[in-house]
Amino acid sequence: MQKLARNRVRKLEVAALAEGPARARILAVDDDERNLLAISEVLATIGEVICAQSGEEALRFLLKEEFAVILLDVLMPGLDGYETAALIRQREQSKRTPIIFLTAINKEDAHMLRGYDAGAVDYVFKPFDPIMLRSKVAVFVELHEKTLEIQRKAEVEQGLLAQALQAHKDKLQAERALRSAEQRQDAILNSLPVCFHARAAEPPFAARFVTEGVERLTGFAPEYLTSDPEFGLNRVHPDDLPRLKQALLAAKTTGSYTCEFRWHCANGEYRIFLDQGVMSDGSDGREPEIIGTLLDITERRGLEDQLLQSQRIDAIGKLTGGLAHDFNNLLAAILSGLGLLERRATLDDQAQQVLDLTRRSAKQGADLVARMLAFSRRQTLKPEAVRLAALGDTMNGLVAPVLGGLIRFDWQIDDTIWPVHVDAGQLELALMNLVFNARDAMPSGGTITVHAQNRSIGTPTEDIPPGDYVMIAVKDTGSGIPPDLVAKVVEPFFTTKPVGKGTGLGLSTVYGFMKQSGGTLRIESVVNRGTTMQLWLPRSTEQPVDPVVEPDIERAFADAGMEHPSILLIDDSHVLRQLTAESLRQRGFEVTCAGGGAEALAMMERTPDEFDVIITDFAMPLVSGVDVIRFARNLRSDWPAVMITGYADAREIADRPADVPLLGKPFRDEDLFEAIFLAIENAAPQRIKTG
Repeated sequence: MQKLARNRVRKLEVAALAEGPARARILAVDDDERNLLAISEVLATIGEVICAQSGEEALRFLLKEEFAVILLDVLMPGLDGYETAALIRQREQSKRTPIIFLTAINKEDAHMLRGYDAGAVDYVFKPFDPIMLRSKVAVFVELHEKTLEIQRKAEVEQGLLAQALQAHKDKLQAERALRSAEQRQDAILNSLPVCFHARAAEPPFAARFVTEGVERLTGFAPEYLTSDPEFGLNRVHPDDLPRLKQALLAAKTTGSYTCEFRWHCANGEYRIFLDQGVMSDGSDGREPEIIGTLLDITERRGLEDQLLQSQRIDAIGKLTGGLAHDFNNLLAAILSGLGLLERRATLDDQAQQVLDLTRRSAKQGADLVARMLAFSRRQTLKPEAVRLAALGDTMNGLVAPVLGGLIRFDWQIDDTIWPVHVDAGQLELALMNLVFNARDAMPSGGTITVHAQNRSIGTPTEDIPPGDYVMIAVKDTGSGIPPDLVAKVVEPFFTTKPVGKGTGLGLSTVYGFMKQSGGTLRIESVVNRGTTMQLWLPRSTEQPVDPVVEPDIERAFADAGMEHPSILLIDDSHVLRQLTAESLRQRGFEVTCAGGGAEALAMMERTPDEFDVIITDFAMPLVSGVDVIRFARNLRSDWPAVMITGYADAREIADRPADVPLLGKPFRDEDLFEAIFLAIENAAPQRIKTG
């Protein structure tokens, strides 16, 4: 707006100059009014005559006005003509104004020379000839007007030049602003995983225009797509091509389209693109075309898949956690009952076989629950520093009988590998899972190699934070995994094996165990060449300790000079409570049962010295096992206790006292006896009856 206002004012100034000035002014100076009147009459047609009757008055006029010529009388009272002329010549504004002296008496050469010295350009003698006066004055008026006209034209030209220069400057500024806006827009567009395109409305939907952003998305310059009509569609994944063609054809009817597809980029990788656009009807005379945007959503889909996987894991975890407690209670009761039958009854070979099969089935059920908890990362782990080289003999002994003669097992881990922080038992199960999968992938035989490397991660990746790790690789020479199934094999219940040959929980269990242990599982596979499963585990900051020999509990009590302690057994499952109590009584323990936490609190408050050891379930209505132990420790700070659980989230049970052993259901009788002895060992000096 300000530029427009300045241009408008400049145009008005130029127009005013072009119209020309007012009439030329002539200054007549004479002390005689009659002479002034005569001069005004004679020169009226030439210009505007301004009259002054003294030199002083003339100087005042010259301060305000500009004159074409001055007619100056020589003899005047006050300042005479010579003095007035001298003052006129001293002023910058009037020093070039022509002066014609008027005189009636001073006609001598000396006087005339004095007048010329004072600045006169001519003389007119009184009485003057009107024609001569008019002609002399007209010359100077015309010269003045010509000078003004030249100045006026110069100013007009200067104004026009200024306008042209300003217009050119404004144009340059506009072009600079436009280029800046285009650069800013290009920078914004190039920062986005998107490009803009226009394509023909008919097959093969040839690209007519593609922005440079396509090169950053695909690795191909725009010329590749615009020069070859079929280039774009030829690189669409074959499974997605029919859907894309159908969407583009439908755009002619619906006026718009949206399609998601995989596209083969220059680096050989398939990226996922979201193509959206509208139909241009060609109303401007051009052929109809499809105008749209291409957006790279590969990372978004990856994040969505991760979120979906996380939600699936969480859902399975909640389901598994809800079932695990009750299911493990049932399995514990079955296994405990089988143990009682085996010890009390005399069984023939057929009955013993039935009992063994039943026990095996119950243990398989317990293993299935454990796998589901492992996948959902809700199992209770006991991580410790583990030296991997020491697992070699164990693994060879476990897998050799099941691999057969066609498959060679090669353990290549030595003592140069860092110790890892992991649950040793669960690691053995994970390795066996991977070995068995490798065996199944090599029906004609081959080699399973297990080796490890020390690795340090400096920058975080998608699946693992920075730190020191040990990478354990289980490599086979089998059939491999197709690329489209690699991401699916860790999903729960996904299996490529025939019905009845697998649960689909093997790799998902390993994956969940790795994530819960602070590491990850990575899979590298080539079809018909083999698969490598990489277990990444965090390096242990501690050194491994020698394994503890499992104690003989009966001998341990005898060596300590103890009688079997009296037990307060607390469990809300009636069947499991009775079976566990019976197993303990058979081993010589004195057992008192309570059907819940509230009942146990009342019994302890009445007779706190009657029970040596408390064995309590964790998850019970109203009063939990942790509440029971805290109440007991308020009565006796050194009261030994064991906690058993069918399932408890590690965070929920973490606040139990540190000296209280945790035993998971279903458990062996030996494990329960060992936990009782450990609780007594951990506690302070006890009030336990000694022999």
